Amino acid sequence: MAAKSHEEEHHNKAFGWAARDQSGVLSPFQFSRRVTGEKDVAFKVLFCGVCHSDLHMAKNEWGVSTYPLVPGHEIVGQVTEVGSKVEKLKVGDKVGVGGMAGSCHSCDSCSNNLENYCPEMILTFSAKYHDGTITYGGYSDIMVADEHFIVRIPENLPLDAAAPLLCAGITVYSPLRSYGLDKPGMHVGVVGLGGLGHVAVKFAKAMGVKVTVISTSPSKKQEALDHLGADSFLVSRDHDGMQAAVGTMDGIIDTVSATHPISPLIGLLKTRGKLVLVGAPEKPLELPVFPLLMGGKIVGGSAGGGMKETQEMIDFAARNNITADIEVIPMDYVNTAMERLLKGDVRYRFVIDIGNTLKI
Repeated sequence: MAAKSHEEEHHNKAFGWAARDQSGVLSPFQFSRRVTGEKDVAFKVLFCGVCHSDLHMAKNEWGVSTYPLVPGHEIVGQVTEVGSKVEKLKVGDKVGVGGMAGSCHSCDSCSNNLENYCPEMILTFSAKYHDGTITYGGYSDIMVADEHFIVRIPENLPLDAAAPLLCAGITVYSPLRSYGLDKPGMHVGVVGLGGLGHVAVKFAKAMGVKVTVISTSPSKKQEALDHLGADSFLVSRDHDGMQAAVGTMDGIIDTVSATHPISPLIGLLKTRGKLVLVGAPEKPLELPVFPLLMGGKIVGGSAGGGMKETQEMIDFAARNNITADIEVIPMDYVNTAMERLLKGDVRYRFVIDIGNTLKI
């Protein structure tokens, strides 16, 4: 029997933009989504953030992409249908989906609300779902997801500027909480002032933490201090400035995805300080062991957060009026946006206006 087409695989017709090959170029794509199951929530997609990992995946730079590929995992919209066993959501609610569409629900990670570390965690796009079909992301008109992986968006958060919190937000919120870098009066460094870094500054400041932004770009100083409210700014290439800050920080959240030296960052930490990596450089970083031994210091990592913590993050953001700084774009601008993203030409997150600009 011939394989079903992307349009016939399920009953619900859907439309979005997809990459067909490693060029990563996106173009209109008709496909289908599953019928809303008893624990599923269907929603009309209104906005979707553009994350750097969307670009990596569209071009298969990590070697795991499945084509056609509909990117997008910072997805927000309004509920149109709920399954018969859905308990927490109703039609009309504002909701979002981040990087996860499923997990095993039975391993130690899942049992401890850490679905993001489940060995069988299913990505929101370009992964194989429980029923064997490929997942498609939020550069599309509709979304269907298990209630467990849906986040309720509080009324006072604007949907467009809240969308990036579902990836960028939880990626920096989780390590601040889980590594204990959220205590008022602590001093935390944030390396890199991009999509992740600018949100990290906002969350840390709302937690009462003293924040120093560490960047290769002196031109970002005024932005960091005046607009984002950081307490101080360090140019990582300024030897004297870095030396003056040695041993002053309780922790550092490193958001940089390019290969970079981490030895100077370890030097900034106090005794038993923690350097947490949330960026994903393509090549291994060089790890100097001696400074770790002599200062009892820790280098750790963090990837997203579990669903309970993601809801906690969104609620914290709503209470503290935290949103991402965004540039809203139409759907047909997405390929240009990807080119600009590659050059770092965005302040700080592109968000696609799916609801108004996605046209068949």
